[in-house]
Amino acid sequence: MTIHLAVSGRARRSDARSTAPSTPVDLMSVSFAVGRRAPGVPPSPEDSARVGHMRRIAAARLRHCGLDALRPDVCLIVSELLTNAILHSGTTTICLDMTVRDGGLYLAVDDGMRGNSPAPRPVDDDDESGRGLALVGSVVQEHGGTWGADRAGRVWCSLSLPAEDAQ
Repeated sequence: MTIHLAVSGRARRSDARSTAPSTPVDLMSVSFAVGRRAPGVPPSPEDSARVGHMRRIAAARLRHCGLDALRPDVCLIVSELLTNAILHSGTTTICLDMTVRDGGLYLAVDDGMRGNSPAPRPVDDDDESGRGLALVGSVVQEHGGTWGADRAGRVWCSLSLPAEDAQ
C-alpha cells in the first residue's frame, strides 16, 4: 500500500485561530492509489481498508492540532466521502485534504474524475446504502458549515471550528 502524506508545519489550535482569515493552515494532504475495477465489481479488501487508514490518519492529525472536538464527525465525513469515491468514481487515485481557513475546517476528497458530481439521492427504508451524502449534509449543517461538489471530481465541506472551551 502506498500512501503519500504531506503535512505542513505543526498547526496547533492556537495557530489555526490566530491565523489571518485569508491565510490557510494546511493540516494534511493525503493521496493514495486504488485498484482499477470494472463497474459493479466491489473494491478489493485492501482498497476498502484504506477508508479506515485515512480515518485514523485524519483523527491523529486533528488530535495533534488540538481539534479533537471535531474528531468523531470528521471521521464520519471522511469515511463517507472516501467510500463514495472508492465505490462510485472509477478512479485510481484519491486525495484527502484538511485545511483550517476562515474560521473553519475545510475537508475535500478529490477523485479527479471530471463530470462526477455526487448528490444525495432518495432511498427507501429497506435500502442498505445511499444515505452517506445526506448524513454528511446533516453533520455539516449541525456544525454551521456548508458542503458541495464540483464537476472536477472534488467533494468538499467546511465545519465551523468549535469554541475554545468546547474540548
